[in-house]
Amino acid sequence: MRACVTFGTRPEAIKLAPVIRALRRERIRTTVVITSQHTTLLQQVLDVFRIKPHVDFRIMRKNQTLDYVTAAVVQKACKTFSELKPDVVIVQGDTTTAFASALAGYYLKIPVAHVEAGLRTGDKFNPFPEEINRRLIAPLAEYNFAPTRKARENLLRESIPENTIFVTGNTVVDALF
Repeated sequence: MRACVTFGTRPEAIKLAPVIRALRRERIRTTVVITSQHTTLLQQVLDVFRIKPHVDFRIMRKNQTLDYVTAAVVQKACKTFSELKPDVVIVQGDTTTAFASALAGYYLKIPVAHVEAGLRTGDKFNPFPEEINRRLIAPLAEYNFAPTRKARENLLRESIPENTIFVTGNTVVDALF
Protein backbone atom coordinates (compact mmCIF):
# COMPACT_ATOMS: atom_id res chain seq x y z
CA MET A 1 0.00 0.00 0.00
CA ARG A 2 1.30 3.44 -0.97
CA ALA A 3 -0.18 6.66 0.42
CA CYS A 4 0.53 10.17 -0.76
CA VAL A 5 -0.23 12.76 1.93
CA THR A 6 -0.52 16.22 0.39
CA PHE A 7 -0.75 19.57 2.19
CA GLY A 8 0.45 23.14 1.99
CA THR A 9 -0.53 25.07 5.11
CA ARG A 10 0.30 25.02 8.80
CA PRO A 11 -3.16 23.83 9.95
CA GLU A 12 -3.07 20.98 7.45
CA ALA A 13 0.38 19.93 8.66
CA ILE A 14 -0.71 19.96 12.30
CA LYS A 15 -3.81 17.88 11.58
CA LEU A 16 -2.05 15.44 9.25
CA ALA A 17 1.02 14.83 11.43
CA PRO A 18 -0.78 12.13 13.49
CA VAL A 19 -2.09 10.56 10.28
CA ILE A 20 1.41 10.41 8.81
CA ARG A 21 2.72 8.88 12.03
CA ALA A 22 -0.07 6.26 12.04
CA LEU A 23 0.49 5.36 8.39
CA ARG A 24 4.18 4.85 9.01
CA ARG A 25 3.49 2.83 12.17
CA GLU A 26 1.33 0.53 10.03
CA ARG A 27 4.21 0.26 7.56
CA ILE A 28 2.28 1.94 4.77
CA ARG A 29 4.70 3.52 2.33
CA THR A 30 3.96 7.19 2.87
CA THR A 31 5.11 9.96 0.59
CA VAL A 32 4.73 13.46 1.99
CA VAL A 33 4.04 16.06 -0.68
CA ILE A 34 3.87 19.72 0.24
CA THR A 35 2.73 22.55 -1.98
CA SER A 36 4.19 25.30 0.21
CA GLN A 37 1.00 27.31 -0.17
CA HIS A 38 2.25 28.93 3.08
CA THR A 39 6.02 28.56 3.32
CA THR A 40 7.39 29.91 6.62
CA LEU A 41 4.46 28.88 8.80
CA LEU A 42 4.47 25.41 7.28
CA GLN A 43 8.18 24.86 7.91
CA GLN A 44 7.75 25.58 11.63
CA VAL A 45 5.25 22.74 11.97
CA LEU A 46 7.30 20.34 9.87
CA ASP A 47 10.20 20.95 12.24
CA VAL A 48 8.10 20.41 15.38
CA PHE A 49 6.68 17.10 14.11
CA ARG A 50 9.93 16.05 12.40
CA ILE A 51 8.24 15.61 9.04
CA LYS A 52 10.54 15.65 6.04
CA PRO A 53 8.68 16.17 2.77
CA HIS A 54 9.64 14.01 -0.17
CA VAL A 55 8.27 16.47 -2.73
CA ASP A 56 7.84 20.24 -2.52
CA PHE A 57 5.87 22.00 -5.27
CA ARG A 58 7.18 25.40 -4.09
CA ILE A 59 4.15 27.23 -5.45
CA MET A 60 4.29 30.14 -2.99
CA ARG A 61 4.77 33.52 -4.63
CA LYS A 62 4.06 37.10 -3.66
CA ASN A 63 0.42 38.16 -4.17
CA GLN A 64 -0.60 34.69 -5.32
CA THR A 65 -4.21 34.30 -6.43
CA LEU A 66 -6.63 31.43 -5.95
CA ASP A 67 -6.66 30.60 -9.64
CA TYR A 68 -2.86 30.47 -9.67
CA VAL A 69 -2.72 28.20 -6.60
CA THR A 70 -5.44 25.91 -7.97
CA ALA A 71 -3.85 25.57 -11.42
CA ALA A 72 -0.32 25.14 -10.06
CA VAL A 73 -1.33 22.46 -7.58
CA VAL A 74 -3.47 20.52 -10.07
CA GLN A 75 -0.67 20.51 -12.67
CA LYS A 76 2.09 19.55 -10.25
CA ALA A 77 -0.06 17.03 -8.38
CA CYS A 78 -1.11 15.28 -11.60
CA LYS A 79 2.53 14.98 -12.65
CA THR A 80 3.70 13.84 -9.20
CA PHE A 81 0.86 11.37 -8.62
CA SER A 82 1.38 9.91 -12.10
CA GLU A 83 5.03 9.28 -11.27
CA LEU A 84 4.47 8.01 -7.71
CA LYS A 85 1.39 5.90 -8.48
CA PRO A 86 -0.04 5.98 -4.93
CA ASP A 87 -2.95 3.76 -3.93
CA VAL A 88 -4.54 6.69 -2.10
CA VAL A 89 -4.15 10.47 -1.97
CA ILE A 90 -4.83 11.92 1.47
CA VAL A 91 -5.90 15.55 1.90
CA GLN A 92 -7.12 17.49 4.92
CA GLY A 93 -9.67 20.20 5.46
CA ASP A 94 -10.70 23.00 3.21
CA THR A 95 -7.70 24.66 1.62
CA THR A 96 -7.16 25.28 -2.07
CA THR A 97 -4.27 22.81 -1.82
CA ALA A 98 -6.65 20.14 -0.48
CA PHE A 99 -9.24 20.77 -3.21
CA ALA A 100 -6.73 20.89 -6.07
CA SER A 101 -4.91 17.78 -4.83
CA ALA A 102 -8.22 15.90 -4.52
CA LEU A 103 -9.14 17.00 -8.03
CA ALA A 104 -5.81 15.73 -9.37
CA GLY A 105 -6.34 12.39 -7.63
CA TYR A 106 -9.83 12.18 -9.11
CA TYR A 107 -8.55 13.01 -12.60
CA LEU A 108 -6.04 10.16 -12.31
CA LYS A 109 -8.61 7.76 -10.80
CA ILE A 110 -6.64 7.47 -7.57
CA PRO A 111 -8.87 7.11 -4.49
CA VAL A 112 -8.94 10.27 -2.38
CA ALA A 113 -9.21 10.24 1.42
CA HIS A 114 -10.52 13.48 2.96
CA VAL A 115 -9.60 14.08 6.60
CA GLU A 116 -11.99 16.47 8.41
CA ALA A 117 -14.77 15.93 5.88
CA GLY A 118 -18.28 17.25 6.31
CA LEU A 119 -17.70 20.49 8.18
CA ARG A 120 -20.13 23.09 6.86
CA THR A 121 -21.26 26.66 7.56
CA GLY A 122 -24.15 26.61 5.10
CA ASP A 123 -22.87 29.73 3.29
CA LYS A 124 -20.68 29.01 0.27
CA PHE A 125 -18.95 32.37 0.66
CA ASN A 126 -18.22 32.08 4.39
CA PRO A 127 -15.45 31.34 4.89
CA PHE A 128 -14.22 32.11 1.40
CA PRO A 129 -12.98 30.01 -0.40
CA GLU A 130 -12.79 27.29 2.25
CA GLU A 131 -16.50 26.49 2.39
CA ILE A 132 -16.75 25.73 -1.32
CA ASN A 133 -13.50 23.74 -1.21
CA ARG A 134 -15.05 21.51 1.49
CA ARG A 135 -18.16 20.97 -0.59
CA LEU A 136 -16.18 20.18 -3.75
CA ILE A 137 -13.84 17.67 -2.11
CA ALA A 138 -16.58 15.45 -0.64
CA PRO A 139 -17.92 14.02 -3.92
CA LEU A 140 -14.37 13.50 -5.21
CA ALA A 141 -13.37 11.43 -2.17
CA GLU A 142 -13.70 7.68 -1.80
CA TYR A 143 -13.12 8.00 1.94
CA ASN A 144 -14.62 10.85 3.97
CA PHE A 145 -13.22 10.97 7.51
CA ALA A 146 -15.72 13.11 9.40
CA PRO A 147 -14.65 14.51 12.77
CA THR A 148 -18.19 14.46 14.26
CA ARG A 149 -21.62 12.90 13.78
CA LYS A 150 -22.91 16.29 12.63
CA ALA A 151 -20.26 16.36 9.91
CA ARG A 152 -21.38 12.86 8.89
CA GLU A 153 -25.00 14.05 8.72
CA ASN A 154 -23.93 16.97 6.52
CA LEU A 155 -22.31 14.57 4.08
CA LEU A 156 -25.36 12.30 4.03
CA ARG A 157 -27.59 15.31 3.26
CA GLU A 158 -25.35 16.00 0.26
CA SER A 159 -25.90 12.43 -0.98
CA ILE A 160 -22.38 11.30 -0.19
CA PRO A 161 -22.63 7.49 0.03
CA GLU A 162 -22.85 6.29 3.63
CA ASN A 163 -20.27 3.56 3.07
CA THR A 164 -17.63 6.22 2.28
CA ILE A 165 -18.12 8.12 5.57
CA PHE A 166 -16.22 7.30 8.76
CA VAL A 167 -16.56 9.29 12.00
CA THR A 168 -13.01 9.51 13.35
CA GLY A 169 -12.80 12.49 15.67
CA ASN A 170 -10.56 15.48 15.11
CA THR A 171 -6.90 14.81 14.40
CA VAL A 172 -5.89 18.09 16.03
CA VAL A 173 -6.62 16.38 19.36
CA ASP A 174 -4.27 13.56 18.32
CA ALA A 175 -1.64 16.15 17.40
CA LEU A 176 -1.75 17.54 20.92
CA PHE A 177 -0.77 14.15 22.29
